[in-house]
Amino acid sequence: MSKLIDFYFDFISPYSYLAHRKIINLNQRKNFNYKGILLGGLHNLGNITAPAFNERKMKNMRDDCVLIAEKNKIPFKWNEKFPINSLYLMRGFLFINKDKKDKFFDICFDAYWKDNIDISKEENIKKILSDSEIDENSFANGIKDEKIKDELKNLTNLAFKENIFGAPTFVVNDKLFWGQDRLEYALDEFNS
Repeated sequence: MSKLIDFYFDFISPYSYLAHRKIINLNQRKNFNYKGILLGGLHNLGNITAPAFNERKMKNMRDDCVLIAEKNKIPFKWNEKFPINSLYLMRGFLFINKDKKDKFFDICFDAYWKDNIDISKEENIKKILSDSEIDENSFANGIKDEKIKDELKNLTNLAFKENIFGAPTFVVNDKLFWGQDRLEYALDEFNS
């Protein structure tokens, strides 16, 4: 049995947000290892056109997310600024101390997918950092650190090498489960 379920995510993924909220609702967070990747980078590696850049897929995705949120009683509002560049926040997730990761994570996701805030804007990032009790200067320097930059690149490249092509993806016992609708399958595998 695996020690934890790897959860590959990016803040710009509405399905990652929905999966995370389902994890919280099921009181299962302790069983997950959150692995931040750069979804745009993963798509580039796989030569995948994201749904955000396909009008028909985009409409379906918006409607689908609302349907999932309503069915699961998850607060959700499609962000008017979708998609954004999540590079700095994804680096930030890797940089910040472990004791502040959960709070930072929740605040970022809720700001973007519940409160319809453009989390790529500097003033909104400052508010997220303040609410997360993270020093703004330390964060600004940390996301420029070559080690952090390399870590995000390496996690994204590793995900690609493991045949991950989207977010969320769950990996447990060397089995890959893609999509928020496969969360229960990943939990079943974890508990088997």
